[in-house]
Amino acid sequence: MRNFTLHVLLAGANLFTGTDARVQSRQNGSNVTAPAYPPSYCINGTPSALPPPSKFGYILFRGFEPLDINGPVSALATLGRSRHIDLSMIAETLDPVTSAPLLPSMNPLNSTSFVTMLPTHTFATAPQDLGVLMIPGGSGSRSPYLNNTFVYLRETYPKLRYLITVCTGSLVASRAGLLDGKYATTNKQGWAAVVATNPHVHWVPQARWVVDGNIWSTSGVSAGIDGTLGFIECFYGTAAVTAVKNSMKFDWHQDPHWDPFSVVYNVMAPVYVPPGEYF
Repeated sequence: MRNFTLHVLLAGANLFTGTDARVQSRQNGSNVTAPAYPPSYCINGTPSALPPPSKFGYILFRGFEPLDINGPVSALATLGRSRHIDLSMIAETLDPVTSAPLLPSMNPLNSTSFVTMLPTHTFATAPQDLGVLMIPGGSGSRSPYLNNTFVYLRETYPKLRYLITVCTGSLVASRAGLLDGKYATTNKQGWAAVVATNPHVHWVPQARWVVDGNIWSTSGVSAGIDGTLGFIECFYGTAAVTAVKNSMKFDWHQDPHWDPFSVVYNVMAPVYVPPGEYF
């Protein structure tokens, strides 16, 4: 198993104030040490020395969660006022894609409070030079009809600079085999169902977002905005992300370990190493 460290700001805990502490979670009967955040190439709000990505793609499938897309896209659109940003909405076909669940049993009250999005590209016509691909969550992440999506993800991931999953978008990436051996998080409301699908993923139970190599994963729904802002800060710096969040009138949770919903949904919390066992 690869060794990763998670540098934690223990806001509110006051257990190891001013000192990095090892955080471990008990997963599959063993201790798991979570990966580092922020990545070594973006520390203290200084933009990465790497060229910032400008070509983003978003996967669409039936039953997506609207805010999983609208929130991060709003951040990218705001950034696009001061930087050139390309965004492609990618689906299996160019037909409109609805957020309505696939099965009537998943909409027992016959609600019509769903949205529809129009793809700009199919899997066959999507840009070949995407720098970042984003995957939303939603009820559709459990769909049995995502095989073509999985094929596209497997073929595209090696060409990407970064993959970002929002909410149960991590389930889609996991089902495609992209998270095997990786650390990732997901929506805490659906935690048990998601983690049961793939024991080869090191699921991090308490995190707003997690970074492992070139894969960023966020917790549920609105966490996608926080993670996207973290990504923007990493590549464009503190001034840029401050301008974006202020323009969005958004109260950004900057600590990737802030996760009250792990408590709300009784998700297994990390086990802190006793004081003095630092690294």
